[in-house]
Formats: sequence, C-alpha cells, structure tokens
Amino acid sequence: MSFWEVIWFCFVSFVFIAYLMVMFSIIADIFRDQETSGVMKGVWIIALIFLPFVTAIVYLIARGKSMQERSIHSAAAAKQQQDEYIRQVAGSSPADQIEKAQAMLDRGAITQAEFGQLKAKALA
Repeated sequence: MSFWEVIWFCFVSFVFIAYLMVMFSIIADIFRDQETSGVMKGVWIIALIFLPFVTAIVYLIARGKSMQERSIHSAAAAKQQQDEYIRQVAGSSPADQIEKAQAMLDRGAITQAEFGQLKAKALA
C-alpha cells in the first residue's frame, strides 16, 4: 500500500463519516419537527433513501435555519430538565432546612440545642 493510497483511504473515510453524521442529523430533525405532517416526514425519508445527496442538500438549504432553531430549543429544554433534576436531587436550600427545623422546634419535636445543631449544619 502506497502513501497516497493511505491518504486517499483516510480522506474517503472522513467524507463517509461526515456524510453519515449529516444524514443522522437530518433524520433526527425530521422526527423532532412538530410542525411537519407525517406524510411529509415520510416523503423526506423516502427521498433520503433514493436520492440521498440531492435530498440532503435540498433539506439543508430549505430547512437549515429551522433545523438550527429546533436544535437550540432542544438543547435548552434538555438543560432546563437537567437543572431541575439537580435541584431536586440536591435537596432544599439552607433557608428551607432552617425553616423546617424551626417548625420542629415549635412543635416540640426537637430541643433548642438540636435546633442549633441543625441550623449550624444547614449553614455550613
């Protein structure tokens, strides 16, 4: 195998992987789009199967901007869900913990010394 054959193989591999990434991005976008009807989604998929290069170029030109907007919206929604999950798992804020401890003290469930310990722990 010559040097140029190796370079050609690397180039062809790169182009093929890039092509697959574009195809998967387009297919994911087709199914992510809530505004497109099922029939149009089917037409796009069939076109991608029979005329993949032409369809990919047409799709990127015709729907590239909305594809970007859907991707940004999807990323923002995922970040919001992640932040909410972290807040849920992390527990309550120190003020909430102190408020709960105060309620327990008022009910007589804990002593003043235990309240002081809980307050110090929440503020630490």
